[in-house]
Order: sequence, then structure tokens, then C-alpha cells
Amino acid sequence: MIEFLPFLILAYLLGSTPTAVLYGRFVHGVDIRDHGSGNAGATNSLRVLGKRAGLAVLIIDVIKGVLAVQIPRMFFSNEPETLIIFGFAAVIGHLLPIFAGFRGGKGIATSFGVILALQPLAALICLAVFALVVYLSKYVSLASLTASFSFLIYSLIAMPELRFFQLMCLILFLLLVYTHRQNIKRLLNGVENKYPPK
Repeated sequence: MIEFLPFLILAYLLGSTPTAVLYGRFVHGVDIRDHGSGNAGATNSLRVLGKRAGLAVLIIDVIKGVLAVQIPRMFFSNEPETLIIFGFAAVIGHLLPIFAGFRGGKGIATSFGVILALQPLAALICLAVFALVVYLSKYVSLASLTASFSFLIYSLIAMPELRFFQLMCLILFLLLVYTHRQNIKRLLNGVENKYPPK
């Protein structure tokens, strides 16, 4: 348990790296949280600061999730049920970053990085689902939630014996639903932003 804690803290700190905030501040001289949706994530960076910002934030936020899983894997454990705990800590760090006043993003890119490190095939499925839903609906939020739900379904089908892993997948999905609660309200009211905007 003692050797577990440093990696858990490291995962949280990796997740806490406020990519969108830092990019907006040092490249554009703005706090991304004061613009657009107020979210410190890749989608808001894309809409407010442009494609280069959105891509940079997306890539780094994904890497945060990957590292949060890969570093403990090298030194501590290769068990999926253990590694997903570190990944979850990174997502919490992204949502509540200690380095940015606990005002972070919504967790999608970092969650994808966690999934990519844990189950590459599941990550490909999530990416395909995301791309399809965006193509059909133009709603990034709907695509994000659908993709995260597909990971939960994947865990139930491909990993039926790992009950704790499935429970963590469910908790992660519900957490992402919570962070997207305003998006869900806008979707239900038919006023959610589409991408690309008309």
C-alpha cells in the first residue's frame, strides 16, 4: 500500500497539469476559462483559440492519461484492475487540478489516454464511435459521452471476469456524464453547440 501511494499522487499531479490554461496564458495571453464555455479543455480551446490550440491541448491531455497508467505499469503493476485506479486519479486531477485552482476540464481527452494505455483496442473502438457520432450529429459532447459509454460496454463484453474494472468503468462514465451535465441539458433543449459551427 505504501508503494501504491506515490504513483497515485503522481497520477493526480499529471492530470492536474492545466494544459489548456497554460497554452492560453502563454501563447495567447488569456485564461481560457474566461472565454467560450469556460471549460479548460481541448474543445473549448479549439473553439476559442483555434485548431492549433485545440490539437496541442488534446494531444497533451491524452498523454497525461497514458503516462498516469504507463509509469505505474513499469514500476508497480500490470494488473488492469490496479492500473485503472491510477488512470482515474489522473482524470480527477484533470477535473480538479491543484495547479489551476481546482478548475479544470471535463475529462474526455485524459480519459481517452487512460483507455489507450489500458486497452488499445477499446481506445480504437471509442475513437471510431466518437468520429461516427460527430459525423452524424455534429455534437462533440454527445460523441464524447457515447464513446465513453462504449468503453463501459467493452469492459462488460471483453473483460467479464474483472468486476472491479467494470465498476471503475461505470464510475468513470457517470463522472463524465456529470461533467457534461450542462451539455446534456442543452442537447435536450436543442441548443447545444455543433462542430463545425454553421
